[in-house]
Amino acid sequence: MKRFFSAILAGALLWCALPAVRAEGAAPPKLSAASAVLMDAGTGRVLYEKDGRTSRLIASTTKLMTALVALESGHRLEEVVTVAPEWAGVEGSSIYLRPGEEITLEALLYGLLLRSGNDAALAIAGHCGGTVEEFVSQMNEKARALGMTDTGFANPNGLDAEGHRSSARDMAILARACLENEELAKIAATKSITLGTRTFTNHNKLLWRYEGCVGLKTGYTEKAGRTLVSAAKRDGMTLICVTLNAPSDWADHAALFDWGFANYQARPLSQTGARAGQLPVSGGLSPVCPVELGADLTAALAPDETVETAWELVETALVAPVVRGTQVGEIVYYVNSKELARVPLITGRSVSDISAPKGGGRLWRNVFKN
Repeated sequence: MKRFFSAILAGALLWCALPAVRAEGAAPPKLSAASAVLMDAGTGRVLYEKDGRTSRLIASTTKLMTALVALESGHRLEEVVTVAPEWAGVEGSSIYLRPGEEITLEALLYGLLLRSGNDAALAIAGHCGGTVEEFVSQMNEKARALGMTDTGFANPNGLDAEGHRSSARDMAILARACLENEELAKIAATKSITLGTRTFTNHNKLLWRYEGCVGLKTGYTEKAGRTLVSAAKRDGMTLICVTLNAPSDWADHAALFDWGFANYQARPLSQTGARAGQLPVSGGLSPVCPVELGADLTAALAPDETVETAWELVETALVAPVVRGTQVGEIVYYVNSKELARVPLITGRSVSDISAPKGGGRLWRNVFKN
C-alpha cells in the first residue's frame, strides 16, 4: 500500500512552489469547431476545451490509431506486403494499390498518414493484424489502454460506420501517444517523400502555414465534416490541438496555438538523474541511499501558476541490498490543487549488504591462493 508524504517529511524538497508573476492572459479565440481541445503534450493537461467529451465522427484522423497499432505490432518497416484484392479499390482517398502488388509496410504508412489512403489502411490492418477485424479489435484495446473512454473503432480508415466515433479529448490523448512514438512522429511531420514509384505529399497544410507545426492528421467525410489533429512546438513546449466538425479548421488551429503559446510557457519540472533527496537504509554499507528523478518533465504553465509537489512512497526506508534504479515511489505535481503529472522516484546508487564480502578482497585472496 502506498504512503503519502510531503517532500520535506521524506527528506527533500524539490519545489514546494514554483511561482511566477504575469498579467492575466487573453480570452481564448472563438472557433468554428463543434468540439475542440488544446492540450499540453508534456503533461496531458487540457488548456482549453469546447465540448471536448462528446463522441463524434472522426473521419481519417482514425488513421493515427491505425499507424500507432501497426508500429507497435512488432512488424518491421521493411517488410513487404502483398496486396490482397479486398484491400484495393476502396472508396475515398487512395494510394491506388493493385491486387497482388508488393509494397513495403513503410510505404503504406507514409501513404496512410500523408495521402490518407483508405486502401493503405486496409493493407496495414490486414498485414499487421492477420485480418482487418482482428486489427480493429487491437485498435480498440489500445484505446482502452490509453484511457480513451469516449472512443470506438469499427474500421482502420475512418469511413463513417456505426459505432465509429471519438471525442476531441480522446483524440488529443491519442495524439500525445503518437508524438511519443518516434517513427510515427517522423512520418506525420514529413511534408513530402518519394518511396518506390510513389510520391506522397502531406495533406496537412499547417506544416507549411504554421511555424513549428509537427503534424499530425487531417480528415473529412460529408457526415463528419472537417476533422483535424495537429501539434506545434515552440520554445521547448509542444501543444496538441484537435477540432471535430470544424468548417474553418486551419484557422481554428492557428488561433488556438497562438493563444496557447501567448498565455503558457514551458517550465522544466523534472530532469532525469537530478537529486531529489535520500532514504535511510538498514543493514547496508551506507546508512542512506540517494533518490533521483527517473524522467524528464516539462509543463506548459501560465506564468502566474504555482506548482506544488508531494512524494508518494512505497516505503519510507530501504533494506540492503539496494539496486540502483529501483523505483521507490513517485513525485506528484499539482496545479490549482489538481494533479498535473507524476515522475518516478528511483534509487540513485546501489547499496551493498553490510555482511557481503568486498569484491576486491575476494579477488586478492583468489590470486594469492593460486
